[in-house]
Amino acid sequence: MKLHISVLSAALVFALRVSLAASSDSLRVSVVDRPEASAGNTHYIGNRSPLAPSPLVELPVGSVRGRGWTLRMLQLQNDGFHGHLPEISKYLKREDNRWLSRDGKGRNGWEEEPYWLKGFQDCAFLVGDKDKIAEARVWIEGALNSQQADGWFGPGEGRTGEATDLKGREDLWPNMIMLFCLQSYHNQTGDTRVLQLMERYFRYLQGVPEEKFLVGFWPKMRGGDLLWSVLWLYNRTGGDWLLDLAHKVHRNTARWDQDLISVHNVNIGQGFREPAEYFVVTRDPKYVAATEKVWQKVRNTYGPVPGGMFGGDENCRPGRNGPRQAIETCGIAEEMLSNEILLAITGDLTWADRCENAAFNSLPAAFSADMKALRYLTAPNQPQSDHTSKSPGIENGGPMYCMNPHDHRCCQHNAGHAWPNFIEHLWYAAPGDGLAAVLYAPCEITAKVGAGAGQQVHITQDTRYPFEETVTMTFKMDAPVSFPLFLRVPSWCNVPAVSINGSSVRADGSKGRYVRIERAWKSGDKIDLRFPMELWMKAWPSNRGFASVERGPLTYSLQIKQRLVRSGGTDAWPAWDLFPDSPWNYALEPRSTGAGGTFTVVKGSWPRDDQPWAESAEPVRIRAKARRLPQWGLDEKGLVQELQDSPVRTTEKVEDVMLVPMGAARLRISAFPVAGSGPGAKEWSR
Repeated sequence: MKLHISVLSAALVFALRVSLAASSDSLRVSVVDRPEASAGNTHYIGNRSPLAPSPLVELPVGSVRGRGWTLRMLQLQNDGFHGHLPEISKYLKREDNRWLSRDGKGRNGWEEEPYWLKGFQDCAFLVGDKDKIAEARVWIEGALNSQQADGWFGPGEGRTGEATDLKGREDLWPNMIMLFCLQSYHNQTGDTRVLQLMERYFRYLQGVPEEKFLVGFWPKMRGGDLLWSVLWLYNRTGGDWLLDLAHKVHRNTARWDQDLISVHNVNIGQGFREPAEYFVVTRDPKYVAATEKVWQKVRNTYGPVPGGMFGGDENCRPGRNGPRQAIETCGIAEEMLSNEILLAITGDLTWADRCENAAFNSLPAAFSADMKALRYLTAPNQPQSDHTSKSPGIENGGPMYCMNPHDHRCCQHNAGHAWPNFIEHLWYAAPGDGLAAVLYAPCEITAKVGAGAGQQVHITQDTRYPFEETVTMTFKMDAPVSFPLFLRVPSWCNVPAVSINGSSVRADGSKGRYVRIERAWKSGDKIDLRFPMELWMKAWPSNRGFASVERGPLTYSLQIKQRLVRSGGTDAWPAWDLFPDSPWNYALEPRSTGAGGTFTVVKGSWPRDDQPWAESAEPVRIRAKARRLPQWGLDEKGLVQELQDSPVRTTEKVEDVMLVPMGAARLRISAFPVAGSGPGAKEWSR
């Protein structure tokens, strides 16, 4: 009897232990607007007091790495013109370069070197190219070794020791870019010399007279870059003097918190986020609202068009808001980076939607598919892309539409940070020592999670998003560990599906929000996400009544056969004009459903080389019904004529046309007139 009682007691104790373990490992699921920032993250550096706490925390470079098509984009960039710019660009010659000079003197050396390094360094690191990493280190060492006794670093020939009216070019702008490069280098290596340089440089800036601080056009417009670096250093070293400097930077930066200050497209892409950055210092939500107000004003006034960008070729102009107006390639890159920074500041997933829109629909087509060339300007409607000047329809004169690795000076150097930064920001660290998946693409992440000392978790994210609807995450770690995982549900997805190890998790009301899952995760766990991609025809009533075709995060463009004609360059790095070799002037039929409806999704095979943004390699296309508009053509300079008000009357027969993802269409019509009949339809005038 005693033995039986003893055995029963042992069984009860074991059952109690199992019950407690099950309780502690129990699944907790909720839907939230953003992570609760006050919970903090003890493993990664977020905002320290008294700054506004971080709802999302950027992970060190290398924590997230590409797989599938994202890795392919990095490899193409590394092997393409951007990875070989030291061979192509005169600005990257080492001889007599101010960035490699201990006294800041030389013939070359301004924004081009740090612009290029900003993307080159991270791309080389993410693909593991040791030779290019070594090349990047040459420029990093040059910047580190250039610091002067008073704290200044970088180009500074003719400098008097304090800021002048730019006589002698004591220009803070190029240093702002190099600070981003140095911060990335520190995130990769932990090299304390970066912190020492930044502290001495910021001490110098603290002493510059207010009336001579951030003088000049570019520094004043883009002071938000400097503000972000000041906050970066404060979060690592502390010191109230840095908060004083943050206030000083804001006071002397163009007042984006009051209105749209500049209509230069890259100034907009960088500058509009500055008020939200200043919110981090003040905790006053009016500054976040100011950033949103500028974003909305730009889109409503200059860019109610598909693709996530706006008409800024090179400056926005009143009345020039149609889809033939273009955007600089580095304007796209800077817009994406601002979205990624705003995600960290606010946790608001609106910025994730906006980032994906630009990344998937505008960025890829700004480069040739092999990434051996780029063009300065890309527009939603661009059926011809050649070196002939398109001004004044496009503001900039010159060969702005040519695919050329030798030209387009600022974009040539600066656009390379778009893909590395996008991949690095697919995931963030989250409060409660967790993680957040906010942008979706194939990748893998290694990060520390869980309370106390925590432990390392490795998550493989397999997906062909944004072309396909499913995302699978597979966990690997040494032992079970509890932490919250935040999963973004895109705002376009009405009925998401989430499952853990085959068991469904309720995600009601999660559209545009996070599904928060907390449990004891273990090696082998698997999350399956499904974001059904509805196909719809989006109307743009505020802009000539045109329509675009959307499926999930992708906008679709007319498939136009392209004919390449070499227009310059070298045999190793040629430049190309792109001409249409098929009709492009179509109006879409109004949307209808059922058999023979207007749109049909056509799925093809995945490209063997993992480059889905290449012509004729698109894995998902859409068959549509449309009618020709013979009166719609190109002007005498090869620029597509402006859209006219829809609906438009045409007597041409209905045809089947193929639409391809906008990002894969270097020649494209993405904003379509809509065909119609009856008294409301208008004749198209030449």
